[in-house]
Amino acid sequence: MNLQAPAVAEGVNKGAPAVAAGVQQPSPGALAAGSGETPAAAAKVARPRGTGSLTQRMIVIATVWISILLFAGGFALDRVLTGSLVRNFDAQLEYVVNAMIAASEIGPEGEVRFNRPPADQRFIEPNSGLYFQVSGIGADTFPSRSLWDRRLQVKDSYFHIEPHFYDTQEFNDEPLRIVERDVILPGSETRWRFQIAQSRESVDGQIRELRTTLIWSFAVLGLGLVILAALQTFYGLWPLRRVRSEVMAIRSGAKTRIPDQFPDEIRPLTDEINQLLAHNEAQAEEARRHAGNLAHALKTPLTVITNAATAKASDLSDTVCREATTMRRQVDHHLARARAIGRRASAQARSPVWDSLTAVQRAVERMYDGVAVDVAGDKTAEVRVERQDLDEMLGNLVENAAKYGNGRVFVTVERVGANVELAVEDDGPGIPAEQRAELFTRGKRLDTTGKPGTGLGLAIVRDVAEIYNGRVALEESEDLGGLLARLGLPAG
Repeated sequence: MNLQAPAVAEGVNKGAPAVAAGVQQPSPGALAAGSGETPAAAAKVARPRGTGSLTQRMIVIATVWISILLFAGGFALDRVLTGSLVRNFDAQLEYVVNAMIAASEIGPEGEVRFNRPPADQRFIEPNSGLYFQVSGIGADTFPSRSLWDRRLQVKDSYFHIEPHFYDTQEFNDEPLRIVERDVILPGSETRWRFQIAQSRESVDGQIRELRTTLIWSFAVLGLGLVILAALQTFYGLWPLRRVRSEVMAIRSGAKTRIPDQFPDEIRPLTDEINQLLAHNEAQAEEARRHAGNLAHALKTPLTVITNAATAKASDLSDTVCREATTMRRQVDHHLARARAIGRRASAQARSPVWDSLTAVQRAVERMYDGVAVDVAGDKTAEVRVERQDLDEMLGNLVENAAKYGNGRVFVTVERVGANVELAVEDDGPGIPAEQRAELFTRGKRLDTTGKPGTGLGLAIVRDVAEIYNGRVALEESEDLGGLLARLGLPAG
């Protein structure tokens, strides 16, 4: 008994083989023209945008980040060191003004005088850069000889019990740092202001020297860090350049695989490339095998037609029609498998099982009078299979059950782990277990009833299912007593 049917129900996808066999896919230029775009415009849109160099990108990022850190660190260090220099400078001025106040007393005419001369000789050298001045409201000003004919400005709006420091430019040719303190000396009711002024030339020179040293030190440090980042980048990305060299060697034919002597971070990339190469080789071998199988399948019908035509047989027309039908079925089978292989790369393919089943149910019930196809199970199940291939597999299984059963076909859908299983049962006589494996051989027929068929139906189902990492198995139906075909496909 032949349990194989021709290709999937023609009522589901009528004319699909003819379309696949006779219609060429439009070229990219034709697609662009059909959408209103010129081929040049389409190529311009499709051209990938450059993303620049990884090495340059990493060096630029490292340079910018190092510059920011060094600038922030240098600024902070400059503030700390210059502040320390100024504080030391102010401490010396404060010491002098306190010593001067301790040595001050009121003279017989109410003037301020020192009970000991200042220790620093610069106070008696004109324009030496170190000056003092004692002034009081309504009293004569007592300046140091170093001021000569100049006087320090006194602002009477403030009363500074604690030392007060500030910078001034009142001497145009000499910036000053001044500390002043207001006291009332014993024996006097006058508020006396003691001022010590010193040229900032020395401390400013130290600050300039410090900043020059900081700038050069941080510049050399930054350059060294950038060079280190560049070397690290070149060394770190060197394995990627090796990968490029290995791929070029594969393209030239010198090698077939990328070796695994790479760092742990690069090895997953090389492993994926090797798997891609193996996948492409398997696809190429599969294409060669299909071409050979198709040539072998067409060779026998062509030989029969040639012999009949050479012998001028009386049934030549019947022979041509019969063998042409066989050839068409063989072409349909290989085209279906080729289409499935081409669509397998689409990992986003999702097809609702229930929609495909109901379409096949309607088509088979129209083709076979008196056959009832019942469908039950999970109505929301989806599989990772293209809809056309799912229709073809289900159409072959359901049509086989309708053709060789006694009128009842029962299809159930259920989820089993990561797969969706479809069970197609019929109430026919069934097939012995030892003969079921033969049904998957292309062209193998077990029936002798003369029902039309080429013995390719289950072979197509098996081949297409395997392309999608699925499986098909034949069992005995416990409920209907006939054959049970179980199709498992990855769930979506």
